[in-house]
Amino acid sequence: MRGRRGPAVVGALLCAALATAGCGLGPGAGVGDVQVTATQEFGAVPVLEESVGANESDTVMRVLEGEADVETRYGGGFVHSIDGIAEGSHDGDPYDWFFYVDGVESPIGAAEYDLEGGERVWWDYRNWGAVNHVPAVVGSWPAPFGDGIGGEKHPVVLECLEARGSLRTGGDRKEPRNCEMTREALEREGVRVASDAPDDAIRVLVGPWARVKWDSAAALIEAGPAESGVFADFQPGVRPLSPDGRQRTNAEAVYELLALDEAGKVGRDLGPGAGLVAATSRYGGLPVWVVTGGSAAGVRMAAESLDAEHLRDHYAVAVTDGKATPLPLGER
Repeated sequence: MRGRRGPAVVGALLCAALATAGCGLGPGAGVGDVQVTATQEFGAVPVLEESVGANESDTVMRVLEGEADVETRYGGGFVHSIDGIAEGSHDGDPYDWFFYVDGVESPIGAAEYDLEGGERVWWDYRNWGAVNHVPAVVGSWPAPFGDGIGGEKHPVVLECLEARGSLRTGGDRKEPRNCEMTREALEREGVRVASDAPDDAIRVLVGPWARVKWDSAAALIEAGPAESGVFADFQPGVRPLSPDGRQRTNAEAVYELLALDEAGKVGRDLGPGAGLVAATSRYGGLPVWVVTGGSAAGVRMAAESLDAEHLRDHYAVAVTDGKATPLPLGER
C-alpha cells in the first residue's frame, strides 16, 4: 500500500511546485484572441460581440460562459440560453442556438470544441423548423480562409468558371476580371491562393450560375436550403441571342436569382443582374464558397462585395446595385 501511494504523493507535490507552468491545473498558457459573437434571427439582431483572450485549456463553451450569462443542458454540454434568450417555440416554430467556428457549423458540442486561438466563434439564435442544418456561412469573413478552421489551416483554391472550362489561378492564361477581383479580395486579407488543388483545399467558385451549377457542391443550392443551407435559388431567365447573333448554349444561359425566406419560400425575384455570395458543404466536407450570379453582371456584383462590410454576420448575401441583402429574407 505504501509503495503504491508513494509515486502519487511525489507527483502531487511536483505538480503543486510546477502549478505556474500548467501541470494540468489552471487555465494554462494564452493562445491568442478569439472573436465571440452572438446574434438572433440569422444574424439580424446583435446580442454580444467581444474579443476574448483564450488559454490553451479553453473551449467554445468556457469562453462563452466568461462573457455571457449561459444556461446549459445535457450535463453542461449544450447551450440552453444566452443572456436569457432560451431555446423554445415562437409562433409555433422551434428556436435554438447554433454556433459556427470560422464560418463552419460545428459537428460537436461547445464544451468539446477546444480553441487554438484566432478563431471567430459565432452563435446565432434562429428558427430551425424548415432548415435545421446550415453547414457553412459567409458572415465570419475572412474566415475560413485566413487562419483556417479551428486552428487548422487549409489551402485556398480559386476556380474560375467564367470562361469555357475551369481555370485555376496560377495558370498561364489571364484570369477574367471577376476572378481577379475575388483573388484580390482574398489577398487583401493575407490569403495566399494556391496554384494547384489539393484534396484538403477550401474551394472558391467564381462564375455565372449557368456554369457554377455543374459543380457537385454548388448544385446543392438548387436542391433547396434544407440540403445546402443557402436561402437562395435560381430559375432560368430569357435566353437572348449572343452578341454575334447565335443562340446561347446552356452554359451561357441567363438565370434569375431568387431570394428565399427562412421557410425556404421565394420572397423576391432579384433578376439576372443580382449576385450571390454563399457557402455550402457536401457530405460534411470542407466549405465551398460560390461567388456567382444569374449573369456576368451579377458575378461582378458578388465579387465586389467580398469584404466585412457586406458579409459580416450574414449567412449569405444577395447583391444588387452594390447593396447586400442578407439571406434568408426577414424583417430586418
